[in-house]
Amino acid sequence: MDIKLEKKPWYIRYRAYLLAGGAFIIFLIYVISLSLGPRKLRIEGDNIQIAEVKNGKFMEYVDVEGLVQPILTIQVNTRESGSVDRIVAEEGTLLKKGDTILVLSNPDLLREIEDQRDEWENQRYSYKEREIEMEQKSLALKQQALQAQYEMNRLQKSFGLEKEEFKMGIKSKAQLEVIEAEYNYNLKKTALQMESLSHDSAMTIIRKDLLRNEMERGQKKYLRSMERLEGLVVRAPINGQLSYVKATPGQQVGSNSNIAEIKVLDQFKIHTQLSEYYIDRITTGLPATVNYQGKKYPLKITKVVPEVKDRMFDVDLVFTGEMPENVRVGKSFRVQIELGQPEDALVMPRGNFYQATGGQWIYKVNGDIAVRVPLTIGRQNPQQYEVTEGLQGGDLVIVTGYDNFGEAEELILK
Repeated sequence: MDIKLEKKPWYIRYRAYLLAGGAFIIFLIYVISLSLGPRKLRIEGDNIQIAEVKNGKFMEYVDVEGLVQPILTIQVNTRESGSVDRIVAEEGTLLKKGDTILVLSNPDLLREIEDQRDEWENQRYSYKEREIEMEQKSLALKQQALQAQYEMNRLQKSFGLEKEEFKMGIKSKAQLEVIEAEYNYNLKKTALQMESLSHDSAMTIIRKDLLRNEMERGQKKYLRSMERLEGLVVRAPINGQLSYVKATPGQQVGSNSNIAEIKVLDQFKIHTQLSEYYIDRITTGLPATVNYQGKKYPLKITKVVPEVKDRMFDVDLVFTGEMPENVRVGKSFRVQIELGQPEDALVMPRGNFYQATGGQWIYKVNGDIAVRVPLTIGRQNPQQYEVTEGLQGGDLVIVTGYDNFGEAEELILK
């Protein structure tokens, strides 16, 4: 028995040919549309931002965020070694010069001070005893000198009488010569005795001075040891705020160890970081501005750290006039650092269009139509671009983002 085959419809039999033909027609339409002219796109005028290109002043500057820091930070070091007995001041405490931060204990130092005190006391008592002895000796020397002077005066008077008796004929010349020789001998003897007494007196004074100097050295040594005792108390060297204390009770610390930090709050600086791109243009003395609550506050760069870390370098600025109210350590401000003087230039506002075009082209508005035109941008700051080619003063351009415009060459504004 023969089976009768049912004939398929023509559109099924020629399906592949139909699909190929449709694709070819679509391709032709695309080619024809490209050959007819630029792509056009209708957009809502309310969804874009149009700006005017103007001849004006261009200021090249960098806009960065800066943090308020104290202009001076003091590191506090220990003067003596010891164990931490107690911590008096906590982090954040406002200190005055001389306020106690912490107290150390050092039994070895205390014993050394006691030994120095005992040694000085012994020197002081010994000096007193020898001082009395030398005073007595000095009095004895003065008595001997007085006696020698008296003897010399007596000899002079006695010899004078002998000469008078010789003149009166009571004494012979021979007797006078014997008396004169004895007189001269006794006179020289007394003079030598007085000279010896004078030397003894001078030596007594010198020995007394040496003893006094020795006692004073002992006293100074003891006082220095007492000053070391004061070094066990770590005090604030200046007015300021205590940043931290790097110690715990019972901890052993050495002499000249960094143990605390004090921030001086009389003046502030602003610390920021800039891209290495600007490192050759940022120098000390450059002016800058903080815009805060509608008011401008001038600053200047005081420090540039030339070392680059993670493609950034550090910069410090200080206020040159009035500071904003309620300035606090850690508060942030936007800082505009000027890189030159204002110059005449053709400028336009910054916009998101740059992300899509790289500044190489832009949509120029003429009535209800915006046409894609080439563009060359020179310098730029956080608010403006400098236009070097492609536009002129008075031109209107679209500065909002171009993400929704695709490859359109022309925009029709509705």
